[in-house]
Amino acid sequence: MIIDVELSGAAWRKSSRSGSNANCVEVAELTRAVAVRDSKDPTGPVLAFERPAWSSFVIALGRLHRA
Repeated sequence: MIIDVELSGAAWRKSSRSGSNANCVEVAELTRAVAVRDSKDPTGPVLAFERPAWSSFVIALGRLHRA
């Protein structure tokens, strides 16, 4: 589920493997959610997911990567 969150003070980070071309997403761990944005457009839209939903997503990505 996507939720509304307060983003002031969010500490954004992206993968060290993203390289210099900025084609990556950035994530910020918040109190009740994980926020995601496009690294090329840091002032653009943000998606925020409840922590359990984000965890499920990351676990599923890991399974796809190993397949």
